[in-house]
Amino acid sequence: MKSSPKPKKIKTGKLAAYHYSDQSVLLISTNGVRLKVNVMSPKMFRVRYTPERRYDQDFSYAIFKEDYDKVNTSFADLDGMVAISTGQLECRIDEKSLRCSFFGENGNLLNEDAKLEWVENVAFGGYDVKVIKHKRRAEKFYGLGDKPTTPLLNGKSFELWGTDSYGYGETTDPLYKNIPFYIGIHEGGYYGIFFDNSFRSRFDFGKKKKAKVSFGANGGEINYYFISGSSPIEVAEQYAILTGLPELPPLWALGYHQCKWSYFPEKRVRKVAKKFRKLQIPCDSIYLDIDYMDGFRVFTWDHSRFPDPKQLLTDLKENGFKTVVMIDPGIKIDEGYLVCKEGLEKDYFCKRGDGPLAVGPVWPGYCYFPDFTNPEVRQWWSDFFTDFLEPGIEGVWTDMNEPALFLVDNFVQCERTFPDDVRHDYDGHPCSHRKAHNIYGMQMSRATFDGIKKAKSEKRPFVITRSTYSGGQRFASVWTGDNSASWKHLKIANWQCQSLSVSGFSFCGSDIGGFIHEPSGELYIRWLQLGIFHPFCRTHSSKDFGPQEPWSFGKRYTRLAKQTIEIRYQILAYMYSAFQRYATTGAPILTPLSWNYPEDQTAHTQDEEFMVGKHILVKSVSRKKARTTKVYLPEGSWYSWWNGKKYKGHKKINFNTPLDRFPFFIKAGSVIPVRPVMQYVDEQPINEMELRIYFDKGHHTSNFYEDIGSGMAYKEGLFSDKVFRVTGTKNSFNIKQKRTGNYKIPYSRYAVKIYGLPFKPNTIKVNGAELDFECKNGELVFSVRQSFRQIMVS
Repeated sequence: MKSSPKPKKIKTGKLAAYHYSDQSVLLISTNGVRLKVNVMSPKMFRVRYTPERRYDQDFSYAIFKEDYDKVNTSFADLDGMVAISTGQLECRIDEKSLRCSFFGENGNLLNEDAKLEWVENVAFGGYDVKVIKHKRRAEKFYGLGDKPTTPLLNGKSFELWGTDSYGYGETTDPLYKNIPFYIGIHEGGYYGIFFDNSFRSRFDFGKKKKAKVSFGANGGEINYYFISGSSPIEVAEQYAILTGLPELPPLWALGYHQCKWSYFPEKRVRKVAKKFRKLQIPCDSIYLDIDYMDGFRVFTWDHSRFPDPKQLLTDLKENGFKTVVMIDPGIKIDEGYLVCKEGLEKDYFCKRGDGPLAVGPVWPGYCYFPDFTNPEVRQWWSDFFTDFLEPGIEGVWTDMNEPALFLVDNFVQCERTFPDDVRHDYDGHPCSHRKAHNIYGMQMSRATFDGIKKAKSEKRPFVITRSTYSGGQRFASVWTGDNSASWKHLKIANWQCQSLSVSGFSFCGSDIGGFIHEPSGELYIRWLQLGIFHPFCRTHSSKDFGPQEPWSFGKRYTRLAKQTIEIRYQILAYMYSAFQRYATTGAPILTPLSWNYPEDQTAHTQDEEFMVGKHILVKSVSRKKARTTKVYLPEGSWYSWWNGKKYKGHKKINFNTPLDRFPFFIKAGSVIPVRPVMQYVDEQPINEMELRIYFDKGHHTSNFYEDIGSGMAYKEGLFSDKVFRVTGTKNSFNIKQKRTGNYKIPYSRYAVKIYGLPFKPNTIKVNGAELDFECKNGELVFSVRQSFRQIMVS
């Protein structure tokens, strides 16, 4: 018997011809492989290879910004290579192999190819594709979203294939999200690679071969964007702009959220809400999981459990609670159920390769599934929200959208998701589930986002999703999925949110306390102390375990939980300002220390310390009964939030961590707005805003953004964006304020506290006029009008 032929392998041949136009070059090899390099911006190139003498149709769900300004580009045919350059980034292509090397504006080598591969996929057609890169000396890698490991990815490999990973651990892979973007940092510079391929993909950061890095997929093209920058944050900003910036969320969405699977019946929801207000523990949102539905049918209510949803939602709203509800993609097979009936009539459900409807078991039993890659289906789905949200629902939580299926004996589905042969419209580019799987959750959250926007056009949508793809940050916030109540998972939550944030998804958080099992009071408090610094801040737990509200662990822990959540509300103005920067520039809200201090080699090894915005440094306390911890402070000076004590940086310090304390530092030279504590964000008008100002020599800037916190008026200029410029010397301190925007600030004064002055002040002048002041415990304290232009302390 003859053996089966081996799958065909293709490698690039020698250069046979090239064609150069204004901002691109097309190269053709002797064996027909084509390479096209497009200049997107001065620091971003797009690279596309095809082995088949033609390219796929050019379509991507991830790319938001397609039209960039014209870039002055030069082209050169050199000895053995061709080069295309913007002056800030250059791509040199080897004529023997069509391999690319990238150089920064200083001429430093940023990245270079080692090998390109296409291997015939005999089962499905097309090719498995792979790019192998040389690893630079001491190069560090970050990104890929929600991987449950340290932010530093060196020596590890990963897969992107959205998977319902209940109770995942540090080695679990793949997980829920599919974000094929990573960042390289080395002594020659900083770059990012976005591999825009939605097939099952794999990344290796030196695990297989220490000196090599690779990425590839089980189909599609070698199609990636190479981004350079003067810092890791600039690289992340360009990637976020390419894939789309989020809108500002409503301010309440940055408050504290309370959730459980499940709060029902209605009286239990009311009891939880009442207790928050009785104990005066701030909370802005309560969630309803799947048990509010009639037999798990989406867009319905179980009226035996919730006899009058509208009255309940109205009462919650009057007490300051926004209600968020769960929606899943599985549509119960029930032709008496409107969503099922319409979906069948309109032919909107996914089908198998040979035509039958795709069917799978989820919460309602056997279900059909909308094809969210069809724009008509997304429009249809979005229309359901007009009536559904009307009683007073303020946000929607999309779950099980990897998509996830259950396992049953007669349903052969080893991966608990759709079979590969399920067909999708893919916005007019029909394909199988192999290509559409990784973007299914993103397109569901997109349809949901559009539905809320349509139903509540005067408000800002709030959506949270479990599965997504690059670009999904335009539509939804994310959480890290079904974690566990353990000290290890507290660490993992910290790592995941750092990595999500630098991968474009700053609006992220974890299930505080753990979804599976029950935390101790100590673990819950330590997790809460981490969670208040994540943009999405929610406690969530499974119905299979005990209660997990802030008062569930006894009086001592209730007091500690209240104190911790109150800090969240104090720093809310700072968080909102950081979010505005993210929504405007793409700058990540959470970053590893190394991203702010990339040349500090020690910073790359400190995976529990992280920055929130530009001015706050936090370290999670992730050891049981830890009453002291070592904290690494990077260069500069840092002040403790708790007592204003000043620490010299570029070293590790011992920090006392009784259960009511954790490492929380402010960078010297910062101006931090501090809101008065409220039970929910708009409980009452602010009469006076506190400004905490931390002395440092030299010049520093801080931003403080405000608007009404809801609605779209900020897009018409109804905002206030203040820039504080501080200048410190050994005997003076100068604070200048400049404001843009037309928002009428509701308070008239700042309560100012200045920390760390190296001299005893004699006078304070505000806009040239002297002002009374006092010193308390080393703090300089005074009150000024919020419209001041200049404060001079001498």
